[in-house]
Amino acid sequence: MNLEEYKKNPKTAFLAGVYEGLLKNENDTRAIIEKDPSLRELAESDLAAILEQEKSLEGQMAAIIAAEKAGAEAAEKEINEVVLEVRAGAGGDEAALFAAELMDMYKRYAEARGWQARVTEESKNALGGYKEASLEIKGKGVFDDLRFETGVHRVQRVPETEKSGRVHTSTASVAILPMRKRSKFEMNPADIEVEFSRAGGKGGQNVNKVETAVRVIHKPTGIDVRSTVERSQNANRERAMQLLTARLEAKKEEEEAKRFASERKGQIGTGDRSEKIRTYNFPQDRVTDHRVKESWHSLPGIMKGGLEPIINVLKESDKPSDAGKE
Repeated sequence: MNLEEYKKNPKTAFLAGVYEGLLKNENDTRAIIEKDPSLRELAESDLAAILEQEKSLEGQMAAIIAAEKAGAEAAEKEINEVVLEVRAGAGGDEAALFAAELMDMYKRYAEARGWQARVTEESKNALGGYKEASLEIKGKGVFDDLRFETGVHRVQRVPETEKSGRVHTSTASVAILPMRKRSKFEMNPADIEVEFSRAGGKGGQNVNKVETAVRVIHKPTGIDVRSTVERSQNANRERAMQLLTARLEAKKEEEEAKRFASERKGQIGTGDRSEKIRTYNFPQDRVTDHRVKESWHSLPGIMKGGLEPIINVLKESDKPSDAGKE
Protein backbone atom coordinates (compact mmCIF):
# COMPACT_ATOMS: atom_id res chain seq x y z
CA MET A 1 0.00 0.00 0.00
CA ASN A 2 1.30 3.43 -0.99
CA LEU A 3 0.39 5.59 2.01
CA GLU A 4 1.91 8.74 0.47
CA GLU A 5 -0.52 8.55 -2.48
CA TYR A 6 -3.45 8.26 -0.08
CA LYS A 7 -2.14 11.26 1.89
CA LYS A 8 -1.99 13.36 -1.31
CA ASN A 9 -5.56 12.55 -2.32
CA PRO A 10 -8.04 14.96 -0.65
CA LYS A 11 -10.65 12.23 -0.44
CA THR A 12 -8.41 9.86 1.54
CA ALA A 13 -6.02 12.30 3.27
CA PHE A 14 -7.88 12.24 6.61
CA LEU A 15 -8.08 8.45 6.70
CA ALA A 16 -4.42 8.23 5.72
CA GLY A 17 -3.55 10.48 8.66
CA VAL A 18 -5.48 8.22 11.04
CA TYR A 19 -3.78 5.19 9.50
CA GLU A 20 -0.36 6.78 9.99
CA GLY A 21 -1.18 7.29 13.68
CA LEU A 22 -2.20 3.64 13.97
CA LEU A 23 1.12 2.57 12.48
CA LYS A 24 2.93 4.52 15.20
CA ASN A 25 0.74 2.91 17.86
CA GLU A 26 1.45 -0.50 16.33
CA ASN A 27 5.20 0.03 16.53
CA ASP A 28 4.96 1.29 20.12
CA THR A 29 2.80 -1.66 21.14
CA ARG A 30 5.18 -4.17 19.56
CA ALA A 31 8.03 -2.57 21.46
CA ILE A 32 6.13 -2.97 24.73
CA ILE A 33 5.50 -6.66 23.97
CA GLU A 34 9.23 -7.22 23.48
CA LYS A 35 10.45 -5.19 26.46
CA ASP A 36 7.85 -5.82 29.22
CA PRO A 37 6.58 -9.41 29.62
CA SER A 38 4.21 -8.30 32.40
CA LEU A 39 2.25 -6.21 29.92
CA ARG A 40 2.48 -8.72 27.07
CA GLU A 41 -1.10 -10.04 27.27
CA LEU A 42 -2.67 -6.58 27.45
CA ALA A 43 -0.40 -5.25 24.69
CA GLU A 44 -1.20 -8.16 22.39
CA SER A 45 -4.90 -7.45 22.82
CA ASP A 46 -4.29 -3.80 21.93
CA LEU A 47 -2.18 -4.85 18.93
CA ALA A 48 -4.97 -7.04 17.57
CA ALA A 49 -7.41 -4.13 17.82
CA ILE A 50 -4.92 -1.80 16.08
CA LEU A 51 -4.34 -4.27 13.24
CA GLU A 52 -8.09 -4.68 12.77
CA GLN A 53 -8.52 -0.88 12.52
CA GLU A 54 -5.66 -0.67 10.02
CA LYS A 55 -7.25 -3.34 7.86
CA SER A 56 -10.57 -1.52 7.94
CA LEU A 57 -8.96 1.78 6.91
CA GLU A 58 -7.03 0.09 4.09
CA GLY A 59 -10.31 -1.24 2.72
CA GLN A 60 -12.02 2.14 3.01
CA MET A 61 -9.23 4.01 1.23
CA ALA A 62 -8.99 1.42 -1.52
CA ALA A 63 -12.76 1.58 -2.05
CA ILE A 64 -12.67 5.39 -2.29
CA ILE A 65 -9.87 5.32 -4.87
CA ALA A 66 -11.66 2.63 -6.87
CA ALA A 67 -14.89 4.65 -6.87
CA GLU A 68 -12.99 7.79 -7.86
CA LYS A 69 -11.32 5.97 -10.75
CA ALA A 70 -14.62 4.47 -11.92
CA GLY A 71 -16.22 7.90 -11.75
CA ALA A 72 -13.40 9.43 -13.80
CA GLU A 73 -13.74 6.71 -16.43
CA ALA A 74 -17.49 7.23 -16.56
CA ALA A 75 -16.97 10.98 -16.91
CA GLU A 76 -14.65 10.37 -19.86
CA LYS A 77 -17.44 8.46 -21.57
CA GLU A 78 -19.87 11.27 -20.87
CA ILE A 79 -17.88 14.14 -22.35
CA ASN A 80 -20.51 15.90 -24.42
CA GLU A 81 -18.40 18.49 -26.20
CA VAL A 82 -15.41 18.10 -28.50
CA VAL A 83 -13.44 20.15 -30.98
CA LEU A 84 -12.73 18.21 -34.15
CA GLU A 85 -9.70 19.51 -36.06
CA VAL A 86 -8.96 18.60 -39.67
CA ARG A 87 -5.69 19.45 -41.44
CA ALA A 88 -4.62 18.76 -45.01
CA GLY A 89 -1.59 16.50 -45.20
CA ALA A 90 0.37 15.13 -48.15
CA GLY A 91 -1.13 15.77 -51.57
CA GLY A 92 -1.41 19.55 -52.03
CA ASP A 93 -4.78 20.79 -53.31
CA GLU A 94 -6.22 17.28 -53.40
CA ALA A 95 -5.40 16.84 -49.71
CA ALA A 96 -7.15 20.13 -48.91
CA LEU A 97 -10.24 19.06 -50.85
CA PHE A 98 -10.26 15.74 -49.00
CA ALA A 99 -9.97 17.59 -45.67
CA ALA A 100 -13.05 19.62 -46.60
CA GLU A 101 -14.94 16.44 -47.49
CA LEU A 102 -14.01 14.88 -44.15
CA MET A 103 -15.26 17.99 -42.36
CA ASP A 104 -18.55 17.77 -44.26
CA MET A 105 -18.79 14.05 -43.43
CA TYR A 106 -18.46 14.74 -39.72
CA LYS A 107 -20.94 17.62 -39.85
CA ARG A 108 -23.51 15.35 -41.52
CA TYR A 109 -22.88 12.59 -38.99
CA ALA A 110 -23.40 15.13 -36.18
CA GLU A 111 -26.67 16.28 -37.76
CA ALA A 112 -27.85 12.67 -38.03
CA ARG A 113 -27.12 12.18 -34.33
CA GLY A 114 -28.97 15.35 -33.41
CA TRP A 115 -25.81 17.08 -32.15
CA GLN A 116 -25.00 20.77 -32.49
CA ALA A 117 -22.08 21.46 -34.82
CA ARG A 118 -20.47 24.69 -35.99
CA VAL A 119 -17.26 25.51 -37.81
CA THR A 120 -15.22 27.77 -35.52
CA GLU A 121 -12.01 28.18 -37.51
CA GLU A 122 -11.18 27.59 -41.17
CA SER A 123 -8.37 28.28 -43.60
CA LYS A 124 -9.20 27.54 -47.24
CA ASN A 125 -7.13 27.18 -50.40
CA ALA A 126 -8.01 28.63 -53.82
CA LEU A 127 -10.16 25.59 -54.71
CA GLY A 128 -12.26 25.78 -51.56
CA GLY A 129 -10.47 22.95 -49.78
CA TYR A 130 -9.39 23.20 -46.16
CA LYS A 131 -5.78 23.76 -45.23
CA GLU A 132 -7.11 23.40 -41.69
CA ALA A 133 -10.43 23.79 -39.92
CA SER A 134 -12.05 23.26 -36.53
CA LEU A 135 -15.55 21.96 -35.84
CA GLU A 136 -17.18 22.35 -32.44
CA ILE A 137 -19.63 19.53 -31.71
CA LYS A 138 -21.95 19.29 -28.70
CA GLY A 139 -24.26 16.42 -27.87
CA LYS A 140 -24.77 13.36 -25.70
CA GLY A 141 -22.12 10.73 -26.27
CA VAL A 142 -20.14 12.80 -28.77
CA PHE A 143 -16.70 11.91 -27.39
CA ASP A 144 -17.55 8.25 -26.97
CA ASP A 145 -18.53 8.10 -30.65
CA LEU A 146 -15.73 10.15 -32.17
CA ARG A 147 -12.74 9.31 -29.95
CA PHE A 148 -11.32 6.82 -32.46
CA GLU A 149 -11.28 9.28 -35.37
CA THR A 150 -7.96 10.81 -34.33
CA GLY A 151 -5.22 9.93 -36.79
CA VAL A 152 -4.23 10.08 -40.44
CA HIS A 153 -6.98 9.47 -42.99
CA ARG A 154 -5.87 8.49 -46.52
CA VAL A 155 -7.75 8.93 -49.78
CA GLN A 156 -7.07 7.11 -53.05
CA ARG A 157 -8.82 8.42 -56.16
CA VAL A 158 -8.41 10.17 -59.50
CA PRO A 159 -8.46 13.95 -58.88
CA GLU A 160 -10.70 16.04 -61.14
CA THR A 161 -7.59 17.87 -62.35
CA GLU A 162 -5.82 14.63 -63.35
CA LYS A 163 -5.96 14.31 -67.14
CA SER A 164 -4.28 10.91 -67.44
CA GLY A 165 -6.71 9.16 -65.09
CA ARG A 166 -3.97 8.23 -62.61
CA VAL A 167 -4.98 7.41 -59.04
CA HIS A 168 -3.46 9.76 -56.48
CA THR A 169 -2.96 9.17 -52.77
CA SER A 170 -3.45 12.08 -50.37
CA THR A 171 -3.89 12.42 -46.64
CA ALA A 172 -5.57 14.56 -44.03
CA SER A 173 -5.22 14.36 -40.25
CA VAL A 174 -8.06 14.45 -37.76
CA ALA A 175 -7.78 15.26 -34.06
CA ILE A 176 -10.61 14.90 -31.54
CA LEU A 177 -10.09 17.16 -28.54
CA PRO A 178 -12.45 16.49 -25.60
CA MET A 179 -13.55 19.68 -23.86
CA ARG A 180 -13.60 18.58 -20.23
CA LYS A 181 -15.49 20.49 -17.57
CA ARG A 182 -12.69 19.73 -15.14
CA SER A 183 -9.23 19.70 -16.61
CA LYS A 184 -6.58 17.24 -15.45
CA PHE A 185 -3.83 19.42 -16.90
CA GLU A 186 -2.20 22.10 -14.76
CA MET A 187 -0.67 25.11 -16.53
CA ASN A 188 1.80 27.60 -15.13
CA PRO A 189 0.44 31.12 -15.82
CA ALA A 190 4.00 32.23 -16.58
CA ASP A 191 4.01 29.83 -19.55
CA ILE A 192 1.05 31.59 -21.20
CA GLU A 193 1.19 34.54 -23.59
CA VAL A 194 -2.03 36.23 -24.76
CA GLU A 195 -2.45 38.43 -27.83
CA PHE A 196 -5.52 40.40 -28.91
CA SER A 197 -6.54 41.49 -32.40
CA ARG A 198 -9.58 42.55 -34.39
CA ALA A 199 -11.85 39.74 -35.51
CA GLY A 200 -12.65 39.55 -39.22
CA GLY A 201 -16.19 39.74 -40.48
CA LYS A 202 -18.48 40.66 -43.35
CA GLY A 203 -19.79 44.23 -43.43
CA GLY A 204 -21.46 46.14 -40.64
CA GLN A 205 -20.31 49.38 -39.11
CA ASN A 206 -18.96 47.74 -35.93
CA VAL A 207 -16.90 45.04 -37.61
CA ASN A 208 -13.17 45.05 -36.76
CA LYS A 209 -13.44 48.08 -34.46
CA VAL A 210 -12.88 46.16 -31.23
CA GLU A 211 -10.05 43.73 -30.50
CA THR A 212 -12.18 40.71 -29.61
CA ALA A 213 -10.07 38.00 -31.30
CA VAL A 214 -7.72 36.21 -28.91
CA ARG A 215 -4.57 34.19 -29.53
CA VAL A 216 -3.08 32.19 -26.66
CA ILE A 217 0.43 30.73 -26.84
CA HIS A 218 1.88 28.03 -24.59
CA LYS A 219 5.54 29.04 -24.63
CA PRO A 220 7.14 25.71 -23.53
CA THR A 221 5.52 23.74 -26.38
CA GLY A 222 4.91 26.48 -28.94
CA ILE A 223 1.25 25.41 -29.23
CA ASP A 224 -1.03 28.35 -30.00
CA VAL A 225 -4.77 28.67 -30.46
CA ARG A 226 -7.09 31.42 -31.70
CA SER A 227 -10.69 32.14 -30.87
CA THR A 228 -12.70 34.64 -32.89
CA VAL A 229 -16.23 33.22 -32.86
CA GLU A 230 -17.41 34.68 -29.55
CA ARG A 231 -18.64 38.28 -29.33
CA SER A 232 -16.52 39.46 -26.40
CA GLN A 233 -12.82 39.43 -25.69
CA ASN A 234 -13.32 37.64 -22.37
CA ALA A 235 -15.44 34.92 -23.96
CA ASN A 236 -12.86 34.37 -26.70
CA ARG A 237 -10.08 34.26 -24.13
CA GLU A 238 -11.95 31.67 -22.06
CA ARG A 239 -12.63 29.56 -25.11
CA ALA A 240 -9.02 29.82 -26.29
CA MET A 241 -7.79 28.67 -22.87
CA GLN A 242 -10.18 25.70 -22.96
CA LEU A 243 -8.95 24.73 -26.40
CA LEU A 244 -5.29 25.14 -25.43
CA THR A 245 -5.85 22.96 -22.37
CA ALA A 246 -7.52 20.31 -24.54
CA ARG A 247 -4.59 20.34 -26.97
CA LEU A 248 -2.03 20.05 -24.19
CA GLU A 249 -4.00 17.19 -22.61
CA ALA A 250 -4.15 15.44 -25.98
CA LYS A 251 -0.40 15.89 -26.42
CA LYS A 252 0.29 14.44 -22.99
CA GLU A 253 -2.07 11.50 -23.54
CA GLU A 254 -0.54 10.81 -26.94
CA GLU A 255 2.96 10.72 -25.45
CA GLU A 256 1.79 8.35 -22.72
CA ALA A 257 0.05 6.17 -25.30
CA LYS A 258 3.28 5.85 -27.28
CA ARG A 259 5.21 5.01 -24.12
CA PHE A 260 2.84 2.18 -23.21
CA ALA A 261 1.99 1.06 -26.74
CA SER A 262 3.52 -2.39 -26.21
CA GLU A 263 1.23 -2.97 -23.22
CA ARG A 264 -1.82 -1.97 -25.30
CA LYS A 265 -1.09 -4.26 -28.22
CA GLY A 266 -4.60 -5.68 -28.31
CA GLN A 267 -6.36 -2.35 -28.46
CA ILE A 268 -7.30 -0.54 -31.63
CA GLY A 269 -4.54 2.04 -31.78
CA THR A 270 -2.03 3.98 -29.76
CA GLY A 271 -3.65 7.34 -30.29
CA ASP A 272 -0.63 8.50 -32.27
CA ARG A 273 -1.77 11.10 -34.79
CA SER A 274 0.90 9.96 -37.24
CA GLU A 275 -0.71 6.52 -37.39
CA LYS A 276 -2.60 5.84 -40.63
CA ILE A 277 -5.98 4.69 -39.39
CA ARG A 278 -8.26 4.58 -42.44
CA THR A 279 -8.20 4.53 -46.25
CA TYR A 280 -10.99 5.82 -48.49
CA ASN A 281 -10.55 4.07 -51.85
CA PHE A 282 -12.89 5.67 -54.37
CA PRO A 283 -12.12 3.49 -57.46
CA GLN A 284 -12.97 0.37 -55.45
CA ASP A 285 -15.86 1.97 -53.52
CA ARG A 286 -14.31 0.86 -50.25
CA VAL A 287 -13.37 2.25 -46.84
CA THR A 288 -10.85 0.25 -44.82
CA ASP A 289 -10.07 0.82 -41.16
CA HIS A 290 -6.59 -0.56 -40.64
CA ARG A 291 -6.87 -0.92 -36.86
CA VAL A 292 -9.67 -3.48 -37.00
CA LYS A 293 -8.74 -4.73 -40.49
CA GLU A 294 -12.30 -4.39 -41.77
CA SER A 295 -13.73 -2.78 -44.90
CA TRP A 296 -17.06 -1.24 -45.87
CA HIS A 297 -18.50 -0.43 -49.28
CA SER A 298 -21.01 2.26 -50.34
CA LEU A 299 -18.34 4.94 -49.95
CA PRO A 300 -20.60 7.82 -51.13
CA GLY A 301 -23.03 7.06 -48.29
CA ILE A 302 -20.22 7.02 -45.75
CA MET A 303 -18.94 10.39 -47.00
CA LYS A 304 -22.46 11.76 -46.51
CA GLY A 305 -22.24 10.99 -42.80
CA GLY A 306 -22.95 7.24 -42.75
CA LEU A 307 -20.20 6.50 -40.23
CA GLU A 308 -22.29 4.54 -37.75
CA PRO A 309 -21.30 1.00 -38.91
CA ILE A 310 -17.60 1.89 -38.70
CA ILE A 311 -17.90 3.60 -35.33
CA ASN A 312 -19.88 0.68 -33.87
CA VAL A 313 -17.15 -1.80 -34.87
CA LEU A 314 -14.43 0.41 -33.37
CA LYS A 315 -16.31 0.77 -30.08
CA GLU A 316 -16.96 -2.97 -29.93
CA SER A 317 -13.31 -3.74 -30.63
CA ASP A 318 -12.18 -1.56 -27.74
CA LYS A 319 -14.17 -3.41 -25.10
CA PRO A 320 -12.03 -5.03 -22.35
CA SER A 321 -13.20 -8.53 -23.30
CA ASP A 322 -11.46 -8.10 -26.64
CA ALA A 323 -8.19 -6.84 -25.21
CA GLY A 324 -6.32 -10.03 -26.02
CA LYS A 325 -7.06 -10.03 -29.73
CA GLU A 326 -4.32 -9.29 -32.22
